[in-house]
Amino acid sequence: MTTHTSKQQALSHLDWLESEAIYILREVAGQCSNPVLLFSGGKDSLCILRLAEKAFRPGRFPFPLMHIDTGHNYKEVIDFRDQRAAELGERLIVRSVEDSMRRGTVVLKSADESRNKHQSVTLLEAIEEFGFDCCIGGARRDEEKARAKERIMSFRDEFGQWDPKNQRPELWNLYNARSHKGENIRAFPISNWTEMDVWQYIEREKLALPSIYFAHQRDVVMRGGSIVPVNVPLVNGDIANPAKAGEDIINMQVRFRTVGDISCTAPVLSDADSIEKIVLETATSTITERGATRLDDQTSDASMEQRKKEGYF
Repeated sequence: MTTHTSKQQALSHLDWLESEAIYILREVAGQCSNPVLLFSGGKDSLCILRLAEKAFRPGRFPFPLMHIDTGHNYKEVIDFRDQRAAELGERLIVRSVEDSMRRGTVVLKSADESRNKHQSVTLLEAIEEFGFDCCIGGARRDEEKARAKERIMSFRDEFGQWDPKNQRPELWNLYNARSHKGENIRAFPISNWTEMDVWQYIEREKLALPSIYFAHQRDVVMRGGSIVPVNVPLVNGDIANPAKAGEDIINMQVRFRTVGDISCTAPVLSDADSIEKIVLETATSTITERGATRLDDQTSDASMEQRKKEGYF
């Protein structure tokens, strides 16, 4: 006869993380009246989708999916986003930074300025448009020091702002997602996961991914010690991040560890063309996931903590 203790011991660390995340998703559904799941097509949000399937299927998700598109996202990821939402039969809301630019609520300093930080404006506009009281995101504490300060249920005031010194205690896995009208919660079901956990979960669940997560040939230049993709085709047929005069374009075999706006997401040299190889590469890497791959994290005026205080994910 199998005892309760032996059953617990048989659970892997991924089972425990999965169980916690499913519990958090159900808490959001139970406590919030109008939540939304932020879905970009990236690896972390794909894990959240699988967790939502396990939490709520065979019924529909108790929330729509939403992506804040900069207009300068990788075509491979946008195509995959649309394909995955269609396969699930779930509603996908897309709001673009370009819409905010047309309204005049976002003004770029220059045509080539990164649009990544301006997603905060578009997100807050979408929250107000639909009256969302909770946004479920795929942020993890191991990604960046500001994200390590987040609660699972991270409170935002009526202006959509985050104050790291004004967060609710979370004792004994008791989560408080209550908010007054105009306020909202950012819920992070995989906050306690690491990059390795994500890749091991993807491997275990056999999740499909956008092709740019795997090793491929790409035109790049070297800027400030980072590998920067250039002349990248967009969904609308335009070209993003053109090479600058005097730059030597090199065709390298690279892959992306994290994916965001083209202007601020750098790949890494890699020959990992399968999930198994990515797991091994992640285990042996001495560089953090965002350390050399998210160029916007490396400038003080666009630091993650400052962006989060202004309403960022």
